[in-house]
Amino acid sequence: MTDAFEIAFEITVDGRPVPVTPGQTVGAALHAAGIRSWRTTRLGGRPRGLFCGIGVCFDCLVTVNGRPPERACLLQARPGDEVTTS
Repeated sequence: MTDAFEIAFEITVDGRPVPVTPGQTVGAALHAAGIRSWRTTRLGGRPRGLFCGIGVCFDCLVTVNGRPPERACLLQARPGDEVTTS
């Protein structure tokens, strides 16, 4: 038998801990932690973060555990993930 409630955990985002509820995406965890933008556009330096939230756009790109950039809204957060933004 498994517990109905899973234990929350943390990921590290640019060196600081961010709490995660099991099942959240990286983007959802960032949003829940009050982080609304984590990168800027190449031209103009406009802030970007979650926009569509369903994987259509690429505004929420992050690097997780050194892998190539991925959309934070589609990537499930896992305990110990190290997220870097740019």
